[in-house]
Amino acid sequence: MASERTDELYKLLLGRGYPKEFCAEIAYRNMNTDYTATRMLGYLYRVSDPRIEDLVDEMLAILSDRDAIIQKKELEYAQAVINEIYRNGL
Repeated sequence: MASERTDELYKLLLGRGYPKEFCAEIAYRNMNTDYTATRMLGYLYRVSDPRIEDLVDEMLAILSDRDAIIQKKELEYAQAVINEIYRNGL
C-alpha cells in the first residue's frame, strides 16, 4: 500500500500531463517513501513545468541524497560499536 505522499505525487504528476506509466514509475517504484515523495513534491511545487529529463534528474539527485544519508547512519553505527569495544573490550 502506498503512502499518502506517494499517492499525492502520482496524482500531481498525472495532473501535469505526464504519461501514466512514467508517473507510476516515479511515484510508486522510485519515490515510494514519505521522504523521497515529499522532496519530489517540493521540487514540483517550485518548478512549474519541468521536462521529463529534469524530473528524472531530480529523482536521481534525491535518491543519491537518501543513499548518502543511509550510508552516513551505517558508518555512525559502526563507529559507535567500535568505540564501545574500545571502552569495554570484547
